[in-house]
Amino acid sequence: MIRILAFTESDGMVEELSLQELHRSDVRWFWVDFDRPTEEEAKELSDFFHFHPLAIEDCFHLLQRPKLDYYEDVQFFVLHAINEMTLGAEEVDIFLGDRYVVSFHFAQLKAVDEAWLRIKESKQVQEINHLFCAYTVIDHLVDQYFPCVYQIEDQLNELESNTGQKSIEKLMSETFEVRSKLLKLRRTIFPMRDLLYRVISSDRIMGLKDQVFFFSDIYDHLLKLSEILESNRDVTADLRDSYISLNSNRMNNIMKTLTVITTIFMPLTFIAGIYGMNFQNMPELNWSWGYFGVLAVMFGIGVGMFLWFRHKGWFK
Repeated sequence: MIRILAFTESDGMVEELSLQELHRSDVRWFWVDFDRPTEEEAKELSDFFHFHPLAIEDCFHLLQRPKLDYYEDVQFFVLHAINEMTLGAEEVDIFLGDRYVVSFHFAQLKAVDEAWLRIKESKQVQEINHLFCAYTVIDHLVDQYFPCVYQIEDQLNELESNTGQKSIEKLMSETFEVRSKLLKLRRTIFPMRDLLYRVISSDRIMGLKDQVFFFSDIYDHLLKLSEILESNRDVTADLRDSYISLNSNRMNNIMKTLTVITTIFMPLTFIAGIYGMNFQNMPELNWSWGYFGVLAVMFGIGVGMFLWFRHKGWFK
């Protein structure tokens, strides 16, 4: 689907124009959105707009790292939206000319739809231009990062407090799952942050100096998101180390208990082994109280060793 939003000096904001009508002299600026385009519609990138072949090729090779390329009088942006279900990246390509914006994406994106409505229903039409359209799209893309990041932050708070009394194994599994989600978001947010830094530092985008504060605001949002991600990654590392320490301490206690039991039974097993030998000339075998005497000695050794280990602090 190709949708067009244009501002004309005669009619104001209109959507009914066709691609051919965009050449009208009264069209001040326009935004063309290729929303899940067909193969025939996608050909308009070269047939009508005559964009550079490399930029068009980049539109069809998913997923690329967010970037900014300069092609003569056209700036080409590769942006990333976030799929709220999978936290995977969805590519959005933008061509920015001297009086137009062309967006291209194969997935239906809520952020682009919201930006479209914002521009369409704006009451300050006279102050809007193609740069503001590009800013609005990027701003809505970045705004949708926040719910995903905050959701993960809530998960971390639950893991840290462990209100559900989950086992260490379950907590470890969920911690690594959250860490994996943070890595996915990091692969999107950090390159977008670097891209916005290039945008606000660029002197090759016409008219940007007058509206650079808009893009600087997006950059500030991405800086905040980056800091939250890094902080959350540190939290997951601390939780992981804490769970590993708790698990190691638990294993140490188990091994200590088993070692004490084994150590106590070693002399008892030795005594039982001696009197289990099948020799005839063993004086103790003929004692009437020999059996009970050996049991008493074994019992005394076991209790004595237990008390000694307890005195040494092996039992708390």
